[in-house]
Amino acid sequence: MIDTPSVDWLALSPTLALLGASAVALLVAVLLPAWMRKGVAAGATFLGFALAAVLAGVVYEDTPRPEALLANSMYRDRLAALAAVVLAVIGAVVVLVSWAERRRDNHGEYYALLAAAGAGMVFFVGAGNLMTLFLGLEWFSISLYVLVALDTDRATSLEAGLKYLIVGGFGSAVLLFGSALVYGATGELGFSQIAAAEAGQDAFLVAGLAMILAGLAFKVSAAPFHMWTPDVYQGAPTSVTAFMSAATKTAALVLTLRLLVTAFPEESEIWTVAVAVIASVSMVWGNLAALAQRDVKRLLAYSSIAQAGFMLIGVAAYSERGGEALLYYLVVYSAMSVGAFAVVAVRERELAKPVTLEGLAGLGWERPLYGLALWVFMLGFAGFPLTGGIFAKLFVFSAAYDSGDWWLVLLGVAATAVSLAYYLNVVRWLYMRTAAGTPLVAVGGSPPHDPAVGVAVAACAVVTVGSFFVVQPILDLASEAVDSLPF
Repeated sequence: MIDTPSVDWLALSPTLALLGASAVALLVAVLLPAWMRKGVAAGATFLGFALAAVLAGVVYEDTPRPEALLANSMYRDRLAALAAVVLAVIGAVVVLVSWAERRRDNHGEYYALLAAAGAGMVFFVGAGNLMTLFLGLEWFSISLYVLVALDTDRATSLEAGLKYLIVGGFGSAVLLFGSALVYGATGELGFSQIAAAEAGQDAFLVAGLAMILAGLAFKVSAAPFHMWTPDVYQGAPTSVTAFMSAATKTAALVLTLRLLVTAFPEESEIWTVAVAVIASVSMVWGNLAALAQRDVKRLLAYSSIAQAGFMLIGVAAYSERGGEALLYYLVVYSAMSVGAFAVVAVRERELAKPVTLEGLAGLGWERPLYGLALWVFMLGFAGFPLTGGIFAKLFVFSAAYDSGDWWLVLLGVAATAVSLAYYLNVVRWLYMRTAAGTPLVAVGGSPPHDPAVGVAVAACAVVTVGSFFVVQPILDLASEAVDSLPF
């Protein structure tokens, strides 16, 4: 008899739900008449993300202790389950943002790729060895390459897709070569087995760790591995940018935390310094470059680079408190990022052109919901009270201080002060500036009515503000998730 490993179908159920939604959306593109494709594909994808979130919640409640599955190739634990819930909710909100987006008759393909990318990310955060890590990375990356270039009638979309493919392929190659070096030094692929191999300060192991960290930094959009981010965020369809900005960061940062803590505890003196340096460069470069931007999507791209630096502080802290701070930050950041890009998407549809700062003039008076929401998101990014952004920054700074990285706290505070210039400048354009040639209503006479986008923006604003008032429940979930890691 063939000895086959048992399969934990509950642990795989969130991924399978999204794969099922992707299959339905793809069949819709082939079997249904054109007028039905958008509604059925969007509905199936939304239900797939919602079901994945519910199933991930069930896994969270049903997994008090971490378990290694399928010959130690993946983990079933609360860290992966909580990350899957966040990813699924992000996907569901992005489906709402995508509803009113104008595109050619490729709705089935779009929603199929969106669900497939979500499935890859959910699989990725539970990776237990270097092989499944690379498989999950390429799974969602290939889907995103196509999504970025899906608007084939726009040269900027095709250019962004090509840049993302080239740089992303290079990043994946670096990560794969680093994985080969680690395997050569330890003879192991599993994270916990790598830690137990006792390879010491082997040169191949350290070089492999550095290359793996660089490959993951590409996905996190951390400087100096950020070069693709502004161009891709600006050129991709805005709904895709919203998904990438939140979901890709969530998946990559959670996996980075798991990998470094589980596989390389003996090398912590090396990688904590490396991550702290990357965080510092990201905060400095992202905030300074954002000051010079006029295109709002490009401004938000550099903002995301700076925010990646703040979140990496939690990884560099190498403590349970740092892990909790990172997970809390990811919840708040995901809401703010998706919400901000959703408002940009609405304004793009109204003006029928890319949104600059001048294009935001009067939006706060013309469209009160979107103006107020974007105001809230900017204040959240900057770390103002009454938004979860203030606690997100305080928690990562506290974790860094407890770990002795007081200089990182000072740099983070200085970077936050610099960021006020461009975040508050956006608010100024919303309410205090007007621009010649910018209509107060849409081209065509009246603003388009997008109830699905309105629901998405309102939900993101509620999470951004609500996370200020319900801090402890979120931290409790994060604490239980971080207990899965061997700190």
